[in-house]
Amino acid sequence: MPAGSIAMVAGEPSGDLLASHVLSALHAAEPGLVCAGIGGARMQEQGFTAWWPTERLAVNGYAQVLPRLPELLWIRRRLRLRVLRQAPAAFVGVDAPDFNLGLERHLRSAGIPTVHLVSPSIWAWRRERLQGITLAVDHMLCVFPFEPELYKGTRVRATYIGHPLAEVIPEQPDQQAARALLGLEGTAKVLAVLPGSRAGEVAQIGPSFLGAAALLQQRHGVRVLLPVAQEGLMPALRRQLRDVPALDIQLLAGQSHLAMAACDIALVASGTATLECALFKRPMVIGYRLPALSWRMMAGKGYQPWIGLPNILAREFLVPELLQDACTPRALADEAEALLHDSQRQRHLRACFSEMHAQLRRPTASLAAQAILESARLR
Repeated sequence: MPAGSIAMVAGEPSGDLLASHVLSALHAAEPGLVCAGIGGARMQEQGFTAWWPTERLAVNGYAQVLPRLPELLWIRRRLRLRVLRQAPAAFVGVDAPDFNLGLERHLRSAGIPTVHLVSPSIWAWRRERLQGITLAVDHMLCVFPFEPELYKGTRVRATYIGHPLAEVIPEQPDQQAARALLGLEGTAKVLAVLPGSRAGEVAQIGPSFLGAAALLQQRHGVRVLLPVAQEGLMPALRRQLRDVPALDIQLLAGQSHLAMAACDIALVASGTATLECALFKRPMVIGYRLPALSWRMMAGKGYQPWIGLPNILAREFLVPELLQDACTPRALADEAEALLHDSQRQRHLRACFSEMHAQLRRPTASLAAQAILESARLR
């Protein structure tokens, strides 16, 4: 990497999306800036050089990490040595704290400024991470307004930059235009099914979501959209669909935002997709399952009763959350059906989601790029 370059690691598809907008702003501010490391297709579209693809890091839960641990540690070691040898002006870890924080600690101790984009959810669980963060991170970029307060009294500089999705997603999504693009005609309700972006999530959550979609289609004739986050997930989803042969479903290659814009309601795996759905002002039911071992290991570690981002931001159960054994096809379908038939509740959700959108909307990519360039002493 040439002098003045930036090393970056995005460990999952949501990080790839977040980082791609920041890369665009970085290149607008510093044309010719070289950025390289671990990234996905969206980052590469912005001129990023991927030494390894994001997909190599994507795992779901403790049970999946264990068999992959040797490979992940090998990648991190090779990456660390390469970054130390090439000495970029700064390193940016995009989410993926289990992978990035240890890497950042080594790089920072070697004199490379470290920036972490998206504060780890220490407000939700594992607050003991704060001590490790202070050893690893020079500048924490926070996407939620309550997060900088967590770093007061530490050496970590924390800046609220807003959430990039609040800029990308229109405040008034055009549902009819989205339906036209997808060839959806008629007055039938539309259900979006979003079982996650990682293979482990889809394996755990997909059968329940597809079973719920089949029940809703039987009961109400809903049209069903399933945006497939990455091509590698398609074989597993097709196998799961063989268990619900009566389900008429429209598979989409990516296009999750188009599906959210078009739908009346969504089934969403916990994660960034829940926030995306809220920004599209769509009612949703959140469902999530982990392998049994991972669930037992995480039990009791949470500091709050919610896992969905809309509920966390609202500090209340705005939308239903069905977790682990409660995440069954019938329970999901029943909750979605109740939402579909409650127009007053839908109006309340839209109003709450609009307030969230306004709060999260900032020139996020530009603020992040400015912070990165300052940390790299390129500004």
